[in-house]
Amino acid sequence: MLAVADLRKSYRSPEGETAVIVDIPAWSVAAGEQVALRGESGSGKTTFLHLLAGILAAEAGRVMIDGAEMTALGEPQRDRLRAEKLGYIFQTFNLLQGYTVLENVVLGMAFGPRGADRAHAREMLERVGLGHRLGHYPRQLSTGQQQRVAVARALVNRPKLVLADEPTGNLDRRHARESLALIREVCREHAAALLLVSHDEDVLREFDRVQDFKAINRALR
Repeated sequence: MLAVADLRKSYRSPEGETAVIVDIPAWSVAAGEQVALRGESGSGKTTFLHLLAGILAAEAGRVMIDGAEMTALGEPQRDRLRAEKLGYIFQTFNLLQGYTVLENVVLGMAFGPRGADRAHAREMLERVGLGHRLGHYPRQLSTGQQQRVAVARALVNRPKLVLADEPTGNLDRRHARESLALIREVCREHAAALLLVSHDEDVLREFDRVQDFKAINRALR
């Protein structure tokens, strides 16, 4: 489902020095597999996920998603592939505050292969326990409920791969467990592969396959 080869990304500091953030020779995730990457804040995990999702352009290497080469595409084509194949759960949720819960999820479908299907968006929100909050705005929801909206938005297009960036980082312990269980369960239901990055050992213990980001990223060695 996901295969990375010789992936590299670096940044230039204000002093003109080059800092390599991501340098991964080879790594993969199988279809339907659920994988967790362990790494401290600032280690480059988010940059790695942004490269996988095509939000950032790699300076070298390949990212293959379900047989399509993300790194060979221009920005509009990356946007289209991301809409068709990927779901992304951000730590900060990234909900649009001026739109209702239902509108946030429908907007997430706009560039997907099935278009803005309000009926399916409602079904997904009901699936995550928010069928009674469709007309509410993000500011009217608890943190845990906002995370559920983010999960619904990420999964509404039936992606083949879900990327989750510290998805429980803003939740208390109880809501973190509930949110993680929901993400994993819905991914299983939709046969989507899941790649989650975290530094929370309680979260990592839930996964059968856990790898240190440092072990796959030469930039950290």
